[in-house]
Amino acid sequence: MSTGDGRVHVFGIRHLSPAGAFHLRAFLDEIRPQVVLVEGPSDAGELIGQIASRGVVPPIAILAYTDQLPVRTLVFPLASYSPEYQAFLWATENGARAEFIDLPSDAAVTLQAARRASAGLEETDQEDGPAGREGGQTGRQDALAERSAFYRRQNELYERVAELAGEPDYDSYWERHFEHSPSKEAYRHAIEHFSAEMRELLEQEERAHDPREASYNAVREAYMRRQIRQALDTVGPSDRIVVVTGAHHVSAMDLALPAMSDEELRTLPRSSTKLTLMPYSYYKLSVQSGYGAGNQAPAYFERLWDCLNRQDAARLPSLYLSQVASSLRESGTHRSTASVIEGVRLAESLASLRGGSMPTWGDLRDAAVVCLGFGDLASVAEALARADIGTAIGALPEGVSQTPIQDDLNRHLKRLKLEKYKSAVAADLELDLRENRRVKSEEAAFLDLHRSVFLHRLALLGIDFARQQQIRQDAATWAEHWVLQWTPEAEIQAVESTLKGETVELAAAFVLHERLEGCADLSEASRIIRLACQCGLPKAMEEARLTLQRLAVDAGDFAQIAAAANELSILIRYGDIRKVDTSSFVPLLQQLFLRGTLLLVDAAVCSDEAAGGMVIGMNEMHRISQEHPEEVDDERWLAELWALASRDDRNAKLSGFAFAILLERNLISPDQCSQEVSRRLSPGIPAELGAGWFEGVSMRNRYALLSRSGLWQQLDEYIASLEDEAFLRSLVFLRRAFGSFESREKASIAETLGVLWGLDGQGAAEQLQEPLSEDERGKLDELNDFDFGDL
Repeated sequence: MSTGDGRVHVFGIRHLSPAGAFHLRAFLDEIRPQVVLVEGPSDAGELIGQIASRGVVPPIAILAYTDQLPVRTLVFPLASYSPEYQAFLWATENGARAEFIDLPSDAAVTLQAARRASAGLEETDQEDGPAGREGGQTGRQDALAERSAFYRRQNELYERVAELAGEPDYDSYWERHFEHSPSKEAYRHAIEHFSAEMRELLEQEERAHDPREASYNAVREAYMRRQIRQALDTVGPSDRIVVVTGAHHVSAMDLALPAMSDEELRTLPRSSTKLTLMPYSYYKLSVQSGYGAGNQAPAYFERLWDCLNRQDAARLPSLYLSQVASSLRESGTHRSTASVIEGVRLAESLASLRGGSMPTWGDLRDAAVVCLGFGDLASVAEALARADIGTAIGALPEGVSQTPIQDDLNRHLKRLKLEKYKSAVAADLELDLRENRRVKSEEAAFLDLHRSVFLHRLALLGIDFARQQQIRQDAATWAEHWVLQWTPEAEIQAVESTLKGETVELAAAFVLHERLEGCADLSEASRIIRLACQCGLPKAMEEARLTLQRLAVDAGDFAQIAAAANELSILIRYGDIRKVDTSSFVPLLQQLFLRGTLLLVDAAVCSDEAAGGMVIGMNEMHRISQEHPEEVDDERWLAELWALASRDDRNAKLSGFAFAILLERNLISPDQCSQEVSRRLSPGIPAELGAGWFEGVSMRNRYALLSRSGLWQQLDEYIASLEDEAFLRSLVFLRRAFGSFESREKASIAETLGVLWGLDGQGAAEQLQEPLSEDERGKLDELNDFDFGDL
């Protein structure tokens, strides 16, 4: 395209276009420019040499991010078949100068944020009164609806073009008419003509419905013309410049149009940004991940790129369908070579029916479903995903520009032998934190412990590379199970963590410090102590200990005190596994345990809803008394349990639960048990109190409960003594209590009751397992409709 200066040649491309990259290289070979200008952030020019350096494995991306909160980012991804990436490689191979010419990232990220805010995609600061805020919210909703309508009309326009061409969708239209274009001149002129006409139609839509979009593009294009003019001033009269830009902007590169002035450049809104390179993935490039400028099948288009370079594009159909068949065989589904051949023939026939020279990706998928899936998409879906998207992840060699925290993260991955887990495919990692005495070096002996510390730090920073899975053992024991999976989002999260510290350790310490500064919750402070221990941050542990000690002085919530004491108990019990000195936490545990003990009886004056938290706290306190008998006052704890179990003016469930703990500890004789059960379940005791007490008793050691036939006899007699309405009220609690019993436990209860009733115990248990009759189901429905509003 003519730009008004014969030295400037514009080549329009579609981002991530294999044919665009292939024909661009041929065009560059023909023109032999001294300067190659590429649409992209102009302040990223220093990264071009590193992008084109040896050892870089696409896909990669340039990441721009603001260096102040809130962090905003812009990503410029590059695949091996990206025309921009191939332009850089050509410039490096031929000694040409390569530059970016689009808006610098500090202006681009600000304008992008403004566009999103105007469309209601981000919250904006509102300093008006309530009426102004309401109007602003309505305005954002209107803007969002308007922008959504605009993009619908834009997509409808593209889809209409595909429909007129007899294609099922626009991507198929583009591939058949541009990716399969045989020569660089045909590609270049076709894309210029098509984009000029589409641009005119889209600008009409923008002016009528969304002038912000037209204004944004106008600013970018004026800036790019400015950059082209500046490049012309640096070359000789016979030197040539090639401009590589998106097809939509080709007609706007005419230098007869005005360029951005110095004054206009100064008025651009800006936010301070930094730039880095990062590995990317084909999944992220695919539209399934939400990346708007991606394509649906990056792995497929890389295969097309390879075939174009081998001058053998006709092999693409057989290569694609062979890979699908191979994936099916690997999963145990056999497909013959004959099926692949038939698939290729079908795809070529579909292409011929639509006037194409070779099958498109859509044609090949249709052929795969018919010939390899026998018409069932589900049976070949996974194999198609592997052939279309794949699991490719880029790589950057050491020395390539990255943020300090990225460098630190990569050093740790290498030191801890975790590099192989930097994959798009999730992998399990089992850690044993104990010392490995079979190795010689200290580093190897505690490799898993160091891995655990590193992974916990990443989790604390919100870097989604590793997720810890719950296991049956306590989370603080020697065993940990992690699932590791690398994503570009994890890399972005790592970059954002640069604002917290230059290394993973410093950033993690900063996060804990921030959380402690705003911490006013006892249990939260104790959790931070454990996090600091898991992350190997002793200074943060001490800071959290002091915070917890300060909060414990005025603490009065039993559940919070118990939770905090439990965290300290776990830390003290397993701290030696993580090589942490926990002696300073013992006095604090003693203080919290004593405070919780003294609060128990008074805290038990609560509703059934609050009793759930109390039960958890009582369990935690009793566990501490069992695991730390030398550090805490177990006798005083048991005395308070006796006091609660004996009280009639406390929550009945909690009194029953305290009784169950004492029963489990064999501190209640059979006579005492019989006497208490008789008292609690005697006729005249309100249903909610009697059944609620039994519910509390049933929440502890079931085996101790099941072995006491006297208790079941007392319960049977109590239930038999209730009037109809009281009986229905008691069922609320009894159903809740027995609902958590396992089938074998219910069968054991049925056998015990059967014997008490003079029946065959085993027969009673079998009858219990039989399905309900129609009459019994009807009774159950009546119970569900019963009005328990008076409870």
